[in-house]
Amino acid sequence: MSKRHHPMVDSIADAFGNWLKRRRDIREMREFNSDELTRVASELNVTTADLDTLVHQGPHAADELPTLLTLLGVDKEALAEKQPVVLRDMTRVCTSCQQKRRCDRDLSSGTSAQHFEDYCPNASAIDELRTKAD
Repeated sequence: MSKRHHPMVDSIADAFGNWLKRRRDIREMREFNSDELTRVASELNVTTADLDTLVHQGPHAADELPTLLTLLGVDKEALAEKQPVVLRDMTRVCTSCQQKRRCDRDLSSGTSAQHFEDYCPNASAIDELRTKAD
């Protein structure tokens, strides 16, 4: 007997599972004392406020960035190797972006190159990287 797949049910189950994991991560982070939190943030080379944002947003909060960089001709691997601090900062900025729906829509429709400068908080950094690559 084969198992029937229901994409909508699978999607909802995945979203719920991700939500539960994020809640668990937030709860675990709240159990840290301030020294532990400061140590973890320091090891990750971020502020404690940024660490809090990263945990609250979840592990996929900056998934748009690599796609956008590739679309715009910026080599993410080369950036990670040559300028890891810049990439980390861009990832942090992407994580806290309030324009995710617009970005996702533009990435899906292939119109990011025409519109990202209107709303992307990383636009100036991306433009600078593209200028240096030319």
